[in-house]
Amino acid sequence: MHLSKLTNHLPSFTIQNDADPFIHSLHMDHREVAAGSLFFCIKGYTVDGHDFAEKAVANGAVALVAEKELDVSVPVVIVRSSKRAMAVMSSFFYDFPTAKLKLIGVTGTNGKTTTTHLIDKILRDSGRKTGIIGTMYTKYLDKEIPVKNTTPESLVLQQHFSKMVTEGVETVAMEVSSHALVQGRVHGTQFDIAVFTNLSQDHLDFHGTMENYAQAKGLLFAQLGNGYHPANQPFAVLNVDDNVHLQLETMTAAPILTYGIHREADMMASDVQIDERGAAFTMTLGEEHVRVTMPMTGMFSVYNALAASSAAYLSGVSLQAIAASLSATSGVSGRFERVEVNQPFHVIVDYAHTPDSLENVLRTIREFAKGRISVVVGCGGDRDKTKRPVMASIAGKLADYVYLTSDNPRSEDPLAILQDMEQGMSGSDYKVIVDRKEAIYEAIRHAETDEVVLIAGKGHETYQTIGGVNHHFDDRLVAKEAVKECRT
Repeated sequence: MHLSKLTNHLPSFTIQNDADPFIHSLHMDHREVAAGSLFFCIKGYTVDGHDFAEKAVANGAVALVAEKELDVSVPVVIVRSSKRAMAVMSSFFYDFPTAKLKLIGVTGTNGKTTTTHLIDKILRDSGRKTGIIGTMYTKYLDKEIPVKNTTPESLVLQQHFSKMVTEGVETVAMEVSSHALVQGRVHGTQFDIAVFTNLSQDHLDFHGTMENYAQAKGLLFAQLGNGYHPANQPFAVLNVDDNVHLQLETMTAAPILTYGIHREADMMASDVQIDERGAAFTMTLGEEHVRVTMPMTGMFSVYNALAASSAAYLSGVSLQAIAASLSATSGVSGRFERVEVNQPFHVIVDYAHTPDSLENVLRTIREFAKGRISVVVGCGGDRDKTKRPVMASIAGKLADYVYLTSDNPRSEDPLAILQDMEQGMSGSDYKVIVDRKEAIYEAIRHAETDEVVLIAGKGHETYQTIGGVNHHFDDRLVAKEAVKECRT
C-alpha cells in the first residue's frame, strides 16, 4: 500500500521530503522496523520515538509519521498527534478488522480479567472461535502472546485483530484499562458490547481524582456511537450496585442491560450461597430463571459471573447454556487460586492489589475460615501512594496477622513504601519483611491448623520489578516451596 493511500485518511498533515513509497508494514518500535516499514514517532512517558527516527531509517523505514520535522532522508508525515494518526492509519492498513469481529470490551477497577475469561469460556462452549486481550496475555485459538500493557497501543491492537480475523476468530473479549482510554489506545477499535464491572480507588497517581477516573472509564461507553441499526447495534452492560453506573448511563446512547444483586436490575442474582468451595445463585432475566453453581467463591465472583452472563446473553447465548458453562469453569490463574501440598492449612494466592479487591477477598475468607487469617501484602512502587495506608488498614482490620512486604517496588525504596503502609496499621498485629520470599516463608512457617494464608497483590504475575529490573518470582511456586521446606 502506498503512503498516499494512508495519508488520504488524515484530516490534516504536511510532508517533509515528499515522496510516495510503498509501505509493507507499520511499526512504533524502531527495533522491529524492517525494509519497507512506516515508523510512527510516539512520545511516551520515558522515551520519545522521535529520538529513534534515524535508527528506524537505518533499519529500513521508508517513511515516518512525526510531530515535527526530522533530520532524515525519507518522507516525514507531520501531524499534530502521532498517536491519533497511528490509530487512523493502522485501522485502514489492516482493513478495519474490528468491523469483522464481535468485540466485547470490559472496563472497571476489579474483575476485568475474570470477566473476560468467563465470557471467553461461555462463548467457546457455545461453539464460537474466540480470542482474549488482557492483563495476562493476548490469546486466540492455540496461540498465546505475552503483553506489556493490559490494553496495547492502537497499532498493536489492529495487528492482533487482523491476525485473529485471518485465523477465523469470531468474538474477542478484551480488558480496557482507564489508561488506555485516556491515552487513545482504543481509537479505531469498534466495540459491540461494553461492560462495566465496578469502580474503586486505584490509579490516582495518573487520574488525580476519582471523578477523573470515573470519567476515563466512561469513555468506553461514550465511544459506542449514537446509531440504532439492527445490523450493527452496540450495547452497554452496567452494574447497578455501583453508583458510577448513573454517570455512565449519561455518557452512552447505546441500549443498556443492567445487572446486580442488591438493586433492581435486568439480570439479577438471588438466593446467593457462598462457601469455601464456590458460589451458587439463581440468575434471573425477565421471566427466565436458572440455578448456577460454580467453583469460584466470593460475592465478587457472583458479580463477575453476572457481568459475563449479560455480555454472553447479548451475544446470543441462552441462560441455560450460560449456567452450564459457569458450572464447568475452573477459575482464572492467580484469582483466588489455592496452593495445595497436603498441608493442614489453606494458602490462597490472589491478584488483589486495590483496597476494594483486598477487602472483598478477605471478607470472603472471613465467611468460611475456621481458623485465624493471615495476609502477606504490599503495594507497588511508582503508583498511587494514597492507597498504601488504606490497603494496610483493611488488612489489619480483616486479618488476624499481617505481613507487610514488597510488591513490585519498581524505582522506589521498598522500605519507604512499607513505611507508608505502616501508617494505616494502628496497633494491629503485623511484621514488616522487605523480602517477599522471606515474608511468604514466614507466614507459612507460622501457619496454624485451619489457618488461611492469603498472599495478595501479584496473582498470576511471574516477576518482581525491583530497581527497574524484572526478577523471576511466582507467589504460587514460592508458596509451594515454602510448604514443602517448612511443613513437611
